[in-house]
Amino acid sequence: MSEKDAAAAPEVEQAIDQSERKIPRRLRHSLEMHLRNIYPDADIGQLADAVIAAFWDKAQAPRRRARTPMHPIWSERDTYVITYGNSLVDGEHKPLDLLYNFLTTYLKGTITGVHVLPYFPYTSDDGFAVTDYRAVNGILGDWEDISRIAGEFRLMSDLVLNHGSSQSQWFAEYLQGHAPYDRFYFEAQPTDDLSQVVRPRAHPLLREVETSRGTRHVWATFSHDQVDFDFSNPEVLLEFIRILRFHVDCGVRTVRLDAVAFVWKEVGTTSIHLPQTHEIVRLFRVLADWAEEPLVLITETNVPNVENLSYFGNLNEAHAIYNFSLPPLMLHALLNGTSKHLVAWQMAMPPAHLGCAYLNFTASHDGIGLRPAESLLADDDIADMIETVQKFGGLVSMRRLPDNGFHAYELNVALFDALKGTVKGEDEWQVERFLCSQAIAMSLEGIPAFYIHSLLGTPNDLEGVEKAGHNRAINRRRWNYPELLARMEDPESLQAQVFAQMKRLIQIRIRQPAFHPNATQFTLQLGDKLFGYWRQSDDRSQSIFAIHNMTDEDVVLPAMALNLIGGVGWKDLLSGDVVRPAGSEIVFAPYQCRWISNRS
Repeated sequence: MSEKDAAAAPEVEQAIDQSERKIPRRLRHSLEMHLRNIYPDADIGQLADAVIAAFWDKAQAPRRRARTPMHPIWSERDTYVITYGNSLVDGEHKPLDLLYNFLTTYLKGTITGVHVLPYFPYTSDDGFAVTDYRAVNGILGDWEDISRIAGEFRLMSDLVLNHGSSQSQWFAEYLQGHAPYDRFYFEAQPTDDLSQVVRPRAHPLLREVETSRGTRHVWATFSHDQVDFDFSNPEVLLEFIRILRFHVDCGVRTVRLDAVAFVWKEVGTTSIHLPQTHEIVRLFRVLADWAEEPLVLITETNVPNVENLSYFGNLNEAHAIYNFSLPPLMLHALLNGTSKHLVAWQMAMPPAHLGCAYLNFTASHDGIGLRPAESLLADDDIADMIETVQKFGGLVSMRRLPDNGFHAYELNVALFDALKGTVKGEDEWQVERFLCSQAIAMSLEGIPAFYIHSLLGTPNDLEGVEKAGHNRAINRRRWNYPELLARMEDPESLQAQVFAQMKRLIQIRIRQPAFHPNATQFTLQLGDKLFGYWRQSDDRSQSIFAIHNMTDEDVVLPAMALNLIGGVGWKDLLSGDVVRPAGSEIVFAPYQCRWISNRS
């Protein structure tokens, strides 16, 4: 080091120290408020310092002012594709290389965001039993591959914070009684009152393990290989904040808080949606709002609709929530040829406040959850839907109730095959019915997200179920990439047909200001055969009447029923048909969708 550099070094160090102390008062106040509500007995000042140090090191600093809901963070162009890192394989190249090739070759300019499902080392649940949150599963690729995808698309990544693998190094340290991991996992006793605990699975809640301190019983919400963390220990929260910062540094810009509803447990309670859980989400929101990087938080809470909506908080929790009621209600509507329950649900749905949004999806790596349909569909309706899907090759998974009974938890099926017919049986309208479901997800208020197997019209993978030994594998096919490319080039293949139509719909959708995630929406009353709503852009320059035929028959709608403004040229964006405001009829073929707009 030169004399000049040596002389300057103390000044540099002093500047860093000063920068570290210049934490905005409002940031610190917000952190202390939430931490006090989570850990009332802790030294809150010291804990706030630890949170700040965990998320902002010497190379980083918070914004001078927090982002507010008024900051634009999305537009009508925003869309996501949901995929596993190994949804495409060829036995030769890294799966993440193949995924990058597919995304950039076929979806660049159409899709803006990519949710790569857990790409970390794991032991079960197709990635959701993580062994190392700071590594990429070597079978998939490495951090360079993840960062390359993040350089072209907005990357969504899972923060699997409720549980980790029982075969991880952390759990091994817990078993041996080594600090700090000896207090990382939630323990209970078989004699404890666990009768109220809400369960998403049917296996016993507690797992007996032998530790250096004797026999212990650890909480396992999802499986005995997925042991739950104990967030009543602040060190667990701090570790996940460090992990979040690491992921952000690797290019993550949308953070999916997996199974977040279950993170706080208390014996004698339901151990779901507890006040401390919401405070933890609010704490993460504070970090996101003060981060220099434009971070979006999405909560994954597969629960009844009212409970799901609670994760918006008072504009201070999730930026976006999964619209979990949409998949089962959509499926019921198209299987039965009626929009009755969809309309009732939409009429009661509050518009998302500015800065918040619904994430609209119809299929995902999991099954079609049935809990979000509770109170929205009658038990008989759900039973009929289950029976119909089973006839189309689908499966059903169960959960354990507090009284130790069992109840259907989710349908396991590829959505494309779930819509191969109706309650009357299979028919010739599978593609049209499926595309109708996707057009609705694209045009509803919110941000659309498409599972890769929906983009490709992938059928049920019953062979995968047999190999994996669990129902969810039915919708987690790993495509042989050369075979998929061959099908994409064959205009007669279902994959080519579905993908071409999906891409066309998305490309039309992302050019419409009236489809901004927060644009005005008003549900229309058009009878049970049609499902429609009016969307209007924020500047009121564009209106779209998005109307969808939910039946396998022609439906005629008088144009006057829409109250189209006269003197304006109205056109269906999907078919190109001109629609005249008065004296004409609009004919909908089976499952036809029309986006009738006053501007092209």
